[in-house]
Amino acid sequence: MTAGLPAPLTPWAAALAVLAPELADALGPLVRRLDTLVGAREPIADAMGTPDGFGGLARTGRPDQLLPSEWLLAEEFPDEFLRRHAERELLYAAPELRAATTRGRVVALVDAGPAQAGAGRLVQLAALLVLHSRATARGTELLVGVLGDPPGRLLDGSIAQLLPRWLSARRSVDPTPEDVRSAEEALDEGDRAWLLTSPRLGDLLPARGRVVTSEETGWGPDGAARVTIRLDGGAGAELPLPTGRIAVRALRGAAFRQPTTVAAPLPASGGALPAFTTDSTTLLARGHQSSVLLAVRLSPRMVHMVGSVRPRRHELPGQVVAAGRTGRRLLALYAQYDRLSLYVSGREIHERRQYNVELGDLGLDRPALADLANHPVLPLLRDGDDLLVPVAGHWRRIAPGGRVTIDGPVVSTRGGEPFLRAREPRLFGGEIPPGVEECEHLVHGAGILAWSEDGHGWDIRMPAGERRFLELPDGGDVIAVAEENGAPVLITCTRSARLVRSVRQGLVRTLTSFSGGVAPPAVHPIWPMIAAEPRPGRLKTGNALTGKVLLAIRSSE
Repeated sequence: MTAGLPAPLTPWAAALAVLAPELADALGPLVRRLDTLVGAREPIADAMGTPDGFGGLARTGRPDQLLPSEWLLAEEFPDEFLRRHAERELLYAAPELRAATTRGRVVALVDAGPAQAGAGRLVQLAALLVLHSRATARGTELLVGVLGDPPGRLLDGSIAQLLPRWLSARRSVDPTPEDVRSAEEALDEGDRAWLLTSPRLGDLLPARGRVVTSEETGWGPDGAARVTIRLDGGAGAELPLPTGRIAVRALRGAAFRQPTTVAAPLPASGGALPAFTTDSTTLLARGHQSSVLLAVRLSPRMVHMVGSVRPRRHELPGQVVAAGRTGRRLLALYAQYDRLSLYVSGREIHERRQYNVELGDLGLDRPALADLANHPVLPLLRDGDDLLVPVAGHWRRIAPGGRVTIDGPVVSTRGGEPFLRAREPRLFGGEIPPGVEECEHLVHGAGILAWSEDGHGWDIRMPAGERRFLELPDGGDVIAVAEENGAPVLITCTRSARLVRSVRQGLVRTLTSFSGGVAPPAVHPIWPMIAAEPRPGRLKTGNALTGKVLLAIRSSE
C-alpha cells in the first residue's frame, strides 16, 4: 500500500511509513519542530567528522564564519547587508570535516509514568521518529530505555518493532532523578542519550543537555489540543496535537502498521530536481510548472568561480518528460493530451513531427505520467536518426515515423527506483565485465566503474584498468564515483536526511552545502560537478570532491 505525504514531511518519509497516513500528517508540526530543535542542539553533520579548518565558501554559517568582506559591507552599506542576509546571499567560510569520529548509539530514555500520559506520549512518539531518522543518517541505531526498568535494559529493533514495545511500556509511578542517573550510567561510552520527560522531572535534574520536556497548554472539546515543548529548559514552542480521534488511535496502537512504501512526492510546482542526463555539462531541471524546462550550461573551468546565474527557460506545450543535449541541440520530449512530441532548441531536426508517439506506445498512462513529474527529467539520447528514452522499465527506441521498439531493460539498483542520473550501464560507454551488470549496486563516472553486492564493500575499476577496493561506513547510498589524485572517491547520500559525503580511503568528507535537499543531488558522469536543491526553487552547483559551492542558480520564474 502506498500512502501520500505532504512535501514538507519528505525527509521523515521512511520513519512515518510505520504510521497510518492521517496520524503521520497530524504529527507533522511536532516532527518538524522537534527536528529543528534537536538539529540546533546537535547537527547531523558533526557526527561524521572532526573540524579540519575551512574548505571553501558556503551560503550559511555562524557569524564568526562570515567573510571579512561581508563585515565591511555591513559597515559601509548596512541596508544591502541586511538584504543579502535575508536572501541568504552572504558568504561564509565553510568548515571542513575530516575523518569519521566514533559513532555511538542514539538512546532515548523515556518517562512512561502518569505525568506523561496522553499528550506527553504523543510528543514522545514524534521525538522517537525524529531521533530514529537522525540515527539512521548517522549510520547508527536508535535504542529506547524506559526509566524505572533495570539499568541496561534497552528496547531495540526497527522503528516498526520499537514503537509498539515503547507504547506498551507504561508505568504506574513517575520516575525519579535516581532512575535517570542509573539508566545513564549503564550506557556504553559514546552513546548519545536523550531524555523525554515532563517539566517536573526535568526541573529536579542537575544541568545537562539533550532533555526534551512537554506539557499541555491548550484544551479543546476532546481534551488537550496544544502542547509546549522545551529543549534543555529553553524557550518553549507551542504546537498543535493530533485531534481526539486520531490521538486515541495512536495511544492505543491502532494507527501503527508494518512499514510500507510511503510516497512523499514533491509536486511539479515545488521542486526543480536537477539532473545531468548526458555527458554534456548542461544541467537540466523543471520550473515551477511541469511544462517549463530550465537549462544551465556549466563548464569544468568554473572551479574558481563563485556567483549566481540565471538558467535559460524553455516553455514547452506540455509536461517535460525527458531531455538531453546533443552537440548544440537541446532535445526534449513533452506530453500533450495523450501523445509525446519532440521539442528542439538549436538546429532543427528534419520533420520532427515524425517522432510523435502515443503514451501507450511507451508503456505510459496518465497516472504514470503524473508520477514522472515528481522526479528529475529522464535522459533523452540520440542514436543516428533514432531517439532513446528509458521509461516504464525499458529503453524505448523511437524511429522516424513514430515506430517504438524496446531496446533493452533499464537496470534498476535502488529499491525499484531507476538509477538514471548518468549511472545506467547504457550511459557508460565502456566495457562492463561479465556479471557486473547484474550487481545490485552499480555506478560509474570519469571512466571509473564501481560495483557492490551489499552496498558496503565496493570493487572499483580505474580508467587504466587497475582494481581497487573501498569499504563504506554504514548509512548512505552511493550516487556517483569520481577520481582525485589517482584515487577513487565515492559520493554517497543518506535516504532520510539527504546527508551527502565524499568517501575516499581513510577520509570521509561531509558536503554540508549539498546536504539536506528535497531530493538526492545530481553528479556529472565525467566531471566532479554536483548540483543540489537545498530548498525548493534554489539550486546550487559545486565541486563534488570538496563540497565547495561554485554557482547559485535561480530557478524561480
